[in-house]
Amino acid sequence: MRRTAVVDERIRAKWDEFAPKYDRSIGLFERLQFGGGREWVCSQAAGDVLEVAVGTGLNLPHYPPGVRLTALDFSPAMLDQARARAADLGLDVTWREGDAQALPFGDATFDAVVCTLGLCGVPDERVALAEMHRVLRPGGSLLLLDHVGSHHRPINLGQRLLDRITVPMIGDHQTRRPLPLVEEAGFTVVRSERLKLGTVERVAAVKPSG
Repeated sequence: MRRTAVVDERIRAKWDEFAPKYDRSIGLFERLQFGGGREWVCSQAAGDVLEVAVGTGLNLPHYPPGVRLTALDFSPAMLDQARARAADLGLDVTWREGDAQALPFGDATFDAVVCTLGLCGVPDERVALAEMHRVLRPGGSLLLLDHVGSHHRPINLGQRLLDRITVPMIGDHQTRRPLPLVEEAGFTVVRSERLKLGTVERVAAVKPSG
């Protein structure tokens, strides 16, 4: 059953404002913390692919040839940045403005769902994962990259302190641990890796066929 989108307009306005500065602001983290993560995720996508929270389109150069990509974000300004990047790359992408917690697609529509650095910013990641499960075909792939709460206490403390700034400001959580929720949503985890002192997680999972 498709859900009705409920978007926090204040947070959306913050991301719209941030969109032109996003690539520059995340550049250092891309190199030091997430280096290779986008390639790892996108290289496993095939067929009809949905990218949830596409942002400014930083994943676009990393998809294999032949992927039929649909890209969704709740921020119109972020989508504008992604459209410009796709045009520069000569890519044909279907664009949708929408909420990860209420995906505007029918059941069993996609062969793969990609979400990088997106679940940390969704108000209810359980609902978002349930929606990703719904729109995937049986046997389809869920491919995730995110920053997560570290198991190292000093680092986790720093992340919790950062949460006090980033959550009220732009709804960005530093300490979530989505892996158990992926399994709870009905996926079978094929591979998971924790990197950078446990602050980055990469997950490949499938929706069972039976």
